[in-house]
Amino acid sequence: MDIKKYLSLYETELDEYCAPFWLKYAVDEKDGGILNCVDEKGEVYSLDKSVWMQGRCGYMYSHLYNTHKKDPEYLKIAKSCIDFLDQHCFDADGRMYFTVTHDGLPLRKRRYYFSETFYIMANIEYYGATGDVEKLKNAKKVFDLVYAIYKDGANDPFQIWPKTYPTTRALKAMGPSMILLNVTYIMREFDKENEERYNAIIDECIAEIKLHYIPEYHAMLESITVDNKAFLDSAPERIINPGHDLECSFFLAQEAQYRNDKELLAFAELVFKDAIKNGWDETYGGILYFKDCLGKPVEAYEHDMKLWWPHNEGINASLLLFQLTGDKFYADWFEKITEYAFSHFSDHKYGEWYGYLRRDGKPTEPPCKGHTYKGPFHVMRCLNNVIGMLKEMSSK
Repeated sequence: MDIKKYLSLYETELDEYCAPFWLKYAVDEKDGGILNCVDEKGEVYSLDKSVWMQGRCGYMYSHLYNTHKKDPEYLKIAKSCIDFLDQHCFDADGRMYFTVTHDGLPLRKRRYYFSETFYIMANIEYYGATGDVEKLKNAKKVFDLVYAIYKDGANDPFQIWPKTYPTTRALKAMGPSMILLNVTYIMREFDKENEERYNAIIDECIAEIKLHYIPEYHAMLESITVDNKAFLDSAPERIINPGHDLECSFFLAQEAQYRNDKELLAFAELVFKDAIKNGWDETYGGILYFKDCLGKPVEAYEHDMKLWWPHNEGINASLLLFQLTGDKFYADWFEKITEYAFSHFSDHKYGEWYGYLRRDGKPTEPPCKGHTYKGPFHVMRCLNNVIGMLKEMSSK
């Protein structure tokens, strides 16, 4: 692998085309936070704000400040997003909203605690950048709430019915375990006095994630029954999300590196190999969004589209696994996914990456760079991760 070439490619993408994009177009100078719904050129097309994106933006620019460049503008936008979350995005029960108006009035609230996890990440990373102890306290308080809900749904002050009647079919998703693994990994980095507690929670998350892997189908199922079985008679329960699996592989490999755990690393490799085999489109290239573990039709209409974030996570995982194993298989996939992603998603005319492509690789029309689910997170996290890994590799 030509490390120097890829380091230049990724640094240029981050510093010239992605990090400046959100600072230029998305900052809400009037109400605070960011206006995350921006079109191809960076023009705002909806004033409603994603709570996820306020947290993700607060985390990402704090993280860039800590690991990439000490730019005061990074902390300025991060603080604005965190302040907006504190002032407008908590309901009276302590849970957070999913979307709000531009000035912070509630619009939607969802079952999953992902808004809360991104709030935790933003606060703890900002604490790492500034030493602001209030941010550490905020992160720990909401982390405790999230973990209590993870352990027992009865601890959730926002009681809402699951997607299916639990008396008919009781299911659990992999997503909550995966995101809690990542959030706990970040908390442990900055809240070192509680390292043992975080290690134990990470153990729980990994054990739960492993239950979703079904060896005979070479697949990680998005949902399984509460008694840890696959339910394959229903199309939604056969779903594989290759992007989630690649992201999960990266998180598992990170923890394997932290612990020097060869067995966990082997599992991360297994997850990656099955995810890329299930997800890669041999006809047009790129990673498909959903697959059926039995090869049957997929219910979700967007199943054969190409989204930005699975490619980011495939890049993350392939490079880290190459760094940890030296196996050329992962270097080849890093280069292959990089080539597809940069030639199809990256936009050097207006900046940032397109979010949604059709199966043939052409952007949906009209194209956009940000919305409720896409903002300053996956792309920049990937670019920054790769820069860090390549620098480590080049120093050896």
